[in-house]
This record gives sequence, structure tokens and C-alpha cells, in this order.
Amino acid sequence: MPKPDELIVDIAALVESGQSNQMSLTVVTGGAVITGRLAPEAVWRQRVSEVLADSARLADFAAVFDGPAKKDGPPTHLHFHVARILQGTVGIPETGGMYRIAIEDVSAWTVGDFSYSYSHR
Repeated sequence: MPKPDELIVDIAALVESGQSNQMSLTVVTGGAVITGRLAPEAVWRQRVSEVLADSARLADFAAVFDGPAKKDGPPTHLHFHVARILQGTVGIPETGGMYRIAIEDVSAWTVGDFSYSYSHR
């Protein structure tokens, strides 16, 4: 198992400790480019739980996300909100989604939230 990048672990730890959701990050994982803002795991879990609870078909799954995050050791995952998978000239979903990504699976990253645009030449 590869050792996760210490810088990205430190960024994740700072997001967790500060309860901030203002850090924008773009990562490459499994060939996908995901861009968005990081959220503390507890905030991310709460938001996912709220979305599921509002769904008639998925409400039963909300309780899975209500439990506390395990806090033993450094962060192992990045928790994105208002995130998009960049594909060609579009971001999917356009409005942003909630993604949880294992830090050890990140092969490249940069600070900032990439936007997408299409220009005719």
C-alpha cells in the first residue's frame, strides 16, 4: 500500500481541526479529475444524512451517516462538497455533489477549484 502524500494529509487534518469548508482542492484519482471544496467529515456526514432523510426511497440510509467519525490517527479520506467530476467541457453534476475519496488513492492534486469552459476557435 503506498504511503499517502504528507502534504495532502496535513491539509485534510487542518480542514478537520478548523471545521472549515473554504479549502478548494482538485485531485486526480482513478483517472477522474474531481474539483471542489473540502469539508470536515462531521459536516459532510451531516449533509449527506440530511439529503438522504429528505428522500422517500433513501431515508432509511440516513442513519448510517449520523454516527460520529472515527478519530484515531490522521485523516484517511477527503470529503468534498459542491464538487464536480471534470469531463471534457462539463462538470458532473453541474450543481456539485458530495464525494468521499481515500487519500491513498489520490495520484495528483493541486490547490484550487478548477472551472470548466468551452471556447470556439
